[in-house]
Amino acid sequence: MIPRSITSPKKFIIGQNLLPQLDGFIKDFGNNALLICDEFILNKVKTEALPVLQQAGITAHAEQFQYECTDTEIGRIHEIVKRLGANVVVGIGGGKTMDVAKAVAHFAHIPVIIFPTIASTDAPCTALSVVYKDDGEFDRYLFLPQNPDAVIADTGIIAAAPTKFFAAGIGDALATFFEARACCYADGLNLVQKRVSRTGLGMALMCYELIVENVEMAMDAARRHVVTPALEEMVEATIYLSGIGAESGGLAAAHAVSNGMSSLPQLHHIQHGEKVAFGLLTQLVLEKADAEEIENVIYVMKTAGLPLTLADFGIEEMVESEWRQVAEIACAEGDTMCNMAVKVNADRVYQAMVAADALAQRYHD
Repeated sequence: MIPRSITSPKKFIIGQNLLPQLDGFIKDFGNNALLICDEFILNKVKTEALPVLQQAGITAHAEQFQYECTDTEIGRIHEIVKRLGANVVVGIGGGKTMDVAKAVAHFAHIPVIIFPTIASTDAPCTALSVVYKDDGEFDRYLFLPQNPDAVIADTGIIAAAPTKFFAAGIGDALATFFEARACCYADGLNLVQKRVSRTGLGMALMCYELIVENVEMAMDAARRHVVTPALEEMVEATIYLSGIGAESGGLAAAHAVSNGMSSLPQLHHIQHGEKVAFGLLTQLVLEKADAEEIENVIYVMKTAGLPLTLADFGIEEMVESEWRQVAEIACAEGDTMCNMAVKVNADRVYQAMVAADALAQRYHD
C-alpha cells in the first residue's frame, strides 16, 4: 500500500523589507551564495542585498536568469555554481527563476532558499521544477527529493509587482482544492508520488477559503501596490497553502489542461495561473460540478481580473485541430489527468474545453 504524505519547506517567512535581511536567512545554510535573479530585480539585489551579505562575511554573486526553465539554463547555472564553489543557491524572482534555482541546488547537492518577487504561482514551496523545452513548450515535471530549505515572502516587493502576476497566483491557487479533492476521490498520487493525506486536503481547503474570503480586499491592495492584512493572507494562500496543498493533495485536470495549452505559441505570453484557471473551468465541466461551486470560482476569477473566455486570451477562433492537440497533451501518460475520479480521454477533454468556454461566456459581463 502506497503511504500518504505531507511535505513542506523547512521555513516560511512572510513580512516586509526582508531583502536587506537576506544575510540572516542565508547564514544558516552556507557562506558562499549564488543568487539567481530575474532581470528586473537584479539591480535591487546588488544594491540592497550584496553589501549586507559582504558585511556579514558571506561571499555572494548575483546572476541573471535567462527567462526560461530549460535543461540548457539549468546546466548553465550549475556550471556557475561549480566554478564559484557556491554552497547555497538563492532564487529571487518569479516561478521559472525559482524552478531553476531548485533544480540547480538539487543537482549540486546544496541548500536552496527561495525569495519570490511575485505571487503568480505556488512554485516557491514545492519540491518540484517545471521544465520547458527551448521553444517554450512544456517538457516535464522534475520531481525533487526535498522542499526548499527556506521560503522568504517579502510582501512589499510582491505588492509592488504588476497586478497581473498577483491575479495569476490567485488563478493557480484557486484550483488547489478542486484538484486535491479529485485526486483524493480517485485515490491518486500527489506530487511526491504518495497518496493524498487528510492534512494536505485540509490545507487545500483552507487555501480556497482564504481566497474567497480575501479576494476583493486583496485585489484592492494589489491594484494600489500597498500591503494590507488581506493581501498578506492572500499571499499566504497563494504561495504557502497552495504549494503544500498541491504537493500533498495532488493535481488533476486543471494543471493538465494548462500543460496542454502551453503547446500553443499564441498562448506562450499567458501566465501559468491564467491557464490553470481556464483548466479549472474545464475540470468543473468534466465533473459536472454544482452551480454554486462554479459561481464561486467565476466570482473569484472576475474579481481578480482573470481571463474567463478564450477570447480573453486573444483566441479569436477556436481551431478544432489545435485544441484537440491541447487535449491530447493534457491526457498524455504521466500527466495529472489520471487523477480524475471520472474516466477521461482526449475527446472528452476537448468537448469540456469547448463547453467551459461557453460557460464562461454566460458569466462574462
